[in-house]
Amino acid sequence: MAIVLGANQYGKAETRVVRIYRDGPRHEIRDVNVSTSLRGDFANAHITGDQAKVLPTDTQKNTCFAFAKQKGIAEIEQFAIELGRHFVDDIEPVDGARIEIDEYAWERIRAGGEEHDHAWVRRGGEIRTTIVTVERDDTWVVSGLRELTLLKSTGSEFSGFLNDQYTTLAETHDRVLATLLTARWRYARVDLGWGPMYHDVRRILLEQFATVHSLALQQTLWEMGKAVLETHPEIVEVKLSAPNKHHFLVDLEPFGLDNNGEVFHAADRPYGLIECTVAQDDAPEPGPSWYTIPAFA
Repeated sequence: MAIVLGANQYGKAETRVVRIYRDGPRHEIRDVNVSTSLRGDFANAHITGDQAKVLPTDTQKNTCFAFAKQKGIAEIEQFAIELGRHFVDDIEPVDGARIEIDEYAWERIRAGGEEHDHAWVRRGGEIRTTIVTVERDDTWVVSGLRELTLLKSTGSEFSGFLNDQYTTLAETHDRVLATLLTARWRYARVDLGWGPMYHDVRRILLEQFATVHSLALQQTLWEMGKAVLETHPEIVEVKLSAPNKHHFLVDLEPFGLDNNGEVFHAADRPYGLIECTVAQDDAPEPGPSWYTIPAFA
């Protein structure tokens, strides 16, 4: 039996980069978390410990900081493409690069009724994401969001499901539907207006969640993904992951009180986890674009 080295990659995870633009009295801020991974001819580093072809992870970190200064961070997709192309085109042993970026949003503090020029407050929860994979002859962009907390107080039901001897769940035609959404979408091109596209996809996801009468969270995710693809043919695939954040009606009868869908216990676990992929049937092959992205169908 021969023992061989399988797929491998290495890089610098979670380099926190804050870029402040001081070109005038009104400053701008971009706050990102960058992870880089390189693939290539690194077998000797594993098998014999020879590091001659290894670009140190510390160098990858420094490159993130230098690019933030030299090129700026206009949109995270473009920043990731530029980083990836540098590693693949300029570092000889590197055949492929994966750049993953999370962006954290800040809002200007209002003082005296006006937005302050150089003071912000961190916006909660939701994180904008991109994962860019670069090889010598191709580039793939997967963008998205995670930790987007959504809730609707009605317009959702769950009934007609399969029952067996262990089923205790009662059917309902009016329930709270809540989730912590992760959504990622794959683009067919890399020459797009990343910011406007992101904000419009986010708008579509929110509108569909709010307006679709949900017979199940599965149906809601399908309608969300379908609406994105119908509106934006530049997007060829959407993957959605949605934990069902259960809200259970509290029994107030022991206190002589009615509870007409007004008081709930929000349970954090266990929870249902619903995931799906919605794609164009003629979508181009994804290549390595989804490689190492966890928790998706």
